[in-house]
Amino acid sequence: MRISGPVFVGLLATAAILGLSFYTMQDEPALRRVAEAPTPVPAALPVETASGEGRQTQDRRRSGAESGANVERTLTDDGSVVNKYSPRSRDGNGPAIIEAPRIGQDPRLAGMPNEDLLEDSPYGPLPAVSSAGLRPMDHYARPWSGARGTRIAIIVGGLGLSQTGTQRAIEELPSEITLAFAASGNSLQRWMQTSRRQGHEILMQIPMEPFGYSPSDADPAILLADAPAEQNIDRLHEAMARITGYTGIMNHLGGRFLSETDALEPLLRDIASRGLMFVDDGTSARSASGSIAKAVALPHIFGDMVLDTELDKTAILKKLDDLERLALRKGSAVGVASAFDESVQAIRQWVQEASGRGIEIVGVSALADDPADY
Repeated sequence: MRISGPVFVGLLATAAILGLSFYTMQDEPALRRVAEAPTPVPAALPVETASGEGRQTQDRRRSGAESGANVERTLTDDGSVVNKYSPRSRDGNGPAIIEAPRIGQDPRLAGMPNEDLLEDSPYGPLPAVSSAGLRPMDHYARPWSGARGTRIAIIVGGLGLSQTGTQRAIEELPSEITLAFAASGNSLQRWMQTSRRQGHEILMQIPMEPFGYSPSDADPAILLADAPAEQNIDRLHEAMARITGYTGIMNHLGGRFLSETDALEPLLRDIASRGLMFVDDGTSARSASGSIAKAVALPHIFGDMVLDTELDKTAILKKLDDLERLALRKGSAVGVASAFDESVQAIRQWVQEASGRGIEIVGVSALADDPADY
């Protein structure tokens, strides 16, 4: 029988395929042995443990893929674990893992201070810029989308003065609202932790001398325009040390103090050196805070509108609508209110409605004029 050329080539190809398949089947155990060879697991170095209030940490150093890294594990109050990787001293061999700066605090750790952002003082821990240049203003800021839409910040102040009012405000206000704690308030540490865990950005509110202040008022914490700079700085530090986790300082009253450059400049210079911002509530037309802040490279911002000059829910809602119209013209706006029941109810309702109109409510630090951005 004659076999044509094409048929003969096809038979040879078929025979070659069958032969290769037979060889592979015979050698399959060897191939499987290679695939299943165990990967060596490097042994961990000794574990050091440390503990603090509300957390437990373990510090591990590993070789292999994580060579050269300190791994800090933090057990949070809700039982979850946060891993932090940072570099350690190296001999120049092997890969390195570098910790990048974080903008905004991990929400699971929001109730606890970052020890790198604190310094000791006679009054307690004070805010400070870390050795790596991280500012409290950035670390404790509330994250936002970064979109170019209309943005509004709302600050509710006076927290800590009334226990029931403070609790109601923290529980009912949306987490986008910035909360300002009065330096003379009570249980501030507890309220701060609750607020931070719920996602609020917070400020420390410092009493400053208004016009018409009488010495008979005798507030031992107030900053006075005619007082020595050292006394005002001491009072500022005493107030600052009451809590941690805030992005900036905000005035309470202070019409006269804010208008006196010689009294205000040392205060704002100290705030700037600590990586904080200054929030001027905007109620004093004679305030010099803006020009001084620029001179000392201090992030700062003014309030555009007081929302609750009239304690009526309907009136406050109208003010919020005015704030929205201002933001639509400017691109952003800042409203200021106090923790009255009527204010809390109106702000909660308005924020729910505004989000449906494409308005983004942000922490006040997102709107600050920051020299670091230039």
